Amino acid sequence: MTNIAVIYYSSTGSTHKLAEAAATGAEKAGAEVRLLRIAEIAPNGEAASREGAAGHQDATQDIPVATLADLEWADGILLGTPVHFGLAAPQLMHFINSTSKLSIEGKLLNKAVSAFASGSAAHGGQVSAILALHNAITHWGSVVVSTGSTDPILYTAKNGNPYGASAVVGGNPGQVPEENLEAAAFQARRTLEVASVMKTLDGR
Repeated sequence: MTNIAVIYYSSTGSTHKLAEAAATGAEKAGAEVRLLRIAEIAPNGEAASREGAAGHQDATQDIPVATLADLEWADGILLGTPVHFGLAAPQLMHFINSTSKLSIEGKLLNKAVSAFASGSAAHGGQVSAILALHNAITHWGSVVVSTGSTDPILYTAKNGNPYGASAVVGGNPGQVPEENLEAAAFQARRTLEVASVMKTLDGR
């Protein structure tokens, strides 16, 4: 059994929808899956005032909060984020910045890691946020898993990003196009495939 952790931050639900689709895709493909959220670092801050934020937080409070132990457990990891000025959300980066000990000790070495993102506008930074997360994955010594242009779902009108699944939600937080959800599920299956190969090569 290959272990997959889907770790995401979401303030109003869009990235959560992608994460759910990824987790379901990996589970259907035979993985042991943990769907994990990143906690707010400022519960009364700006993120809490966004439209739909309070309802989303209430609806997802039973989802476990990600820990460093979850990273150690996982053979493959998917990281999900909303776009913040073209970068990953500070909440997710706060978690990533806590991983130095694992990275230095080689405990993230050769894990298969992929990233996905959501944003309000087309060309609003989804790709740059994903690529910024690739920087962290490289420092971990993990294997970056992209979607590539390798499946028909990636050629649909609302997809096309070869770096990782992404969604444009406009003024409709939590309303993610079905094509994007299917791309996230494909990305999870691809991450599972690479993680399974790496696990075998490492003798884990």
